[in-house]
Amino acid sequence: MKLHDLHPAEGSRKARMRVGRGIAAGKGKTAGRGTKGQKARTGGTIPPWFEGGQTPIHIRVPKLRGFRNRFRVEYEVVNVGRINDLAETGILDAPELAAAAAGTPEAPAKAGKAPARAGVAPVTITPDILAAVGLVRSLNKPLKVLGHGDVTRSLFVVADAFSKTAIAKIEAAGGTAHVIEFPGQAEPEDEAELAAPILPAPAAAAKAEKGAKAEKGAKADKTPRTAPGSKTIPDKASGSDH
Repeated sequence: MKLHDLHPAEGSRKARMRVGRGIAAGKGKTAGRGTKGQKARTGGTIPPWFEGGQTPIHIRVPKLRGFRNRFRVEYEVVNVGRINDLAETGILDAPELAAAAAGTPEAPAKAGKAPARAGVAPVTITPDILAAVGLVRSLNKPLKVLGHGDVTRSLFVVADAFSKTAIAKIEAAGGTAHVIEFPGQAEPEDEAELAAPILPAPAAAAKAEKGAKAEKGAKADKTPRTAPGSKTIPDKASGSDH
């Protein structure tokens, strides 16, 4: 075998199509571009984002409008009016409802008998109870009580947040609005005490002694020093001859 006998495998190479080289070449005249039109012209390409002349989607879609707060808290909301209406029906006083909210089984009440009301005692309202009666869809979000509606019964409502109107209406009816507090939340005064450095006893004593010496030296610098046998020069502004 000679060097000039080497050639690629059959079918692995295909000759490039040479257009515009006459009719006999098979791709003469229009050179495979069809008849007339934008794409038949030199440089007549259409960009990928072109939509036939209508307003492109990158112009139709609004941009840079509004503001999305990254720290916004999504609440499950319920109005005091709906809570009060449900409390008036006596459903929230049922023992099986409280047991269902607590997660313990309880025998259902007999049919035809309305649950007994608790008199003047306030009705306890928690997120679990509201979810059990269907006023709250999910317990995965914090609960906020809003002030729409009237409150005619004493309620003890436990939630993550309250509106000012809701607190005013609940307290006006003799109830209580209790905000859920999570453990580990320190008060600002406690945080300041925790942030203060704690020094050991010898270091604290040395620091106090150093401060006393500095204060004593400052007082000594304020006392006038006169050489023995020197005379005090009278002040001219006082007008005395001595």
